[in-house]
Amino acid sequence: MPSTTQHQRIYQAHADICKTFSNPWRLRIVEALGAGEQTVTALVEALGIPKSNVSQHLAIMRDKGVVLARREGGHVFYGLSSPKILEACRLMREVLMERMEEAGILARAQRRA
Repeated sequence: MPSTTQHQRIYQAHADICKTFSNPWRLRIVEALGAGEQTVTALVEALGIPKSNVSQHLAIMRDKGVVLARREGGHVFYGLSSPKILEACRLMREVLMERMEEAGILARAQRRA
């Protein structure tokens, strides 16, 4: 069984990784990389944001171990370090969508009352 100190480290690491996903562009990058490895150029085209922004977000995500980079010839391909990252992000989005739907239903019920 993990010690209290180990639990504290795990919770801190969890909080740190969650901070990585505090930017909507990074969440969109995760979703884009869910389809497979991509270059910065492909991500720029898919997301419609400047190359410098994509590169900056990828650097942060790489530093936190969310994405991995692989060089092939003159290109660098980025991919998720684990498919569970995509699963976790999608699961949280599902929870948020459920809450929004519930809030919408509650808001309509309150307007009728």
